[in-house]
Amino acid sequence: MDNAMIALATAMVGVIGTLLSPVLSQRLIARVQSDQLERQQRAADIQWQREQGKAEQDRKRSCYATTNSAYRRYRVQLMNYLWHVHQDAVTPGLREQLEEARHAHHAAFAEAQMIASTRVLAELDTVAKALSETYRRTKCLEEGTPDPDGSFEEIQADLHWLWERWKQMRSIMRADLGIHDDGSRP
Repeated sequence: MDNAMIALATAMVGVIGTLLSPVLSQRLIARVQSDQLERQQRAADIQWQREQGKAEQDRKRSCYATTNSAYRRYRVQLMNYLWHVHQDAVTPGLREQLEEARHAHHAAFAEAQMIASTRVLAELDTVAKALSETYRRTKCLEEGTPDPDGSFEEIQADLHWLWERWKQMRSIMRADLGIHDDGSRP
């Protein structure tokens, strides 16, 4: 009877193994597929974050280029206008050019306020205030009511100082974009 019990036990284990085999294999396959799906999801998330970072960097680069250009153009127009004030040769066309540059500067600064880093924004704000003050002093000179420090030479010196400050502003923007002074990237 012992042989019969052993044979019966062996047969039962075989039948149970045959019956459980599909269930266990299905669970194993489900676990492998779940792990694979999770890895694919992580890879997709990493790719999405990478694309978002690149899009943000592109947006920032475009904003900085526009801002840089607008600040430079405004300063150049102020210099040109100041020269014509000094020569007493201001025309409506010159006034219009200065106002266009001034409004482009304001628009670029407004955009930068939404995108720029705190450090870049602080530098832009300093230069914007200096440009605004130079504009005011130039207009006072034109109207014949100059400030005590509002002579042609003093305003011109401030505009030259703004050129150096603009270079510093540009360097800070480049650093914020991850561009080194030698043009390389980390």
